[in-house]
Amino acid sequence: MTTARRNTSDIIKYGMLAGAAGGLAEVAWVSLYATVTGGDAAILARGVTTAVGVTALLPAAPVAIGITVHMLLAVVLGVALAGLWQALSRTQSTGSLYGVALAVLAGVWVFNFFVALPLISPAFVHLVPYPVSLLSKLLFGLAAAETLRRCAMVAAARVPVRVRAASRTRHPAP
Repeated sequence: MTTARRNTSDIIKYGMLAGAAGGLAEVAWVSLYATVTGGDAAILARGVTTAVGVTALLPAAPVAIGITVHMLLAVVLGVALAGLWQALSRTQSTGSLYGVALAVLAGVWVFNFFVALPLISPAFVHLVPYPVSLLSKLLFGLAAAETLRRCAMVAAARVPVRVRAASRTRHPAP
């Protein structure tokens, strides 16, 4: 997150925030797309419920379950991204970390739409056009990366100056 090493609980906490931000960015984008095109975003939420096979849990609330599942998956992805961000932050600039986040999310999209979803729920793949779903994942990446950057800034502001100085001497910036 910064040159100072973050502990596991920070990575999880920041990752959960990043995942929530990314998940909400996707929900906002899909809702905007549905509004502009006259579609129904609830169809996508119900599709998530069907794709993960949890329709039977609460058959009366498939949209709520779909959004909940989406956000849980988003948080898990955010934690993974935060771990990667932490691992790379010692050798990469913040700008390149945005590129890493976008590349990771594009990879997630490729895996989801060309491997996993065609096997699990082929109908889900066609609920929105590919460019719309890809942009959704890229917006997730941007929102998550910005959240991680801000978390790192807040954390760095809390680290005493003497610790930051010692950290720089042991781990010089590239």
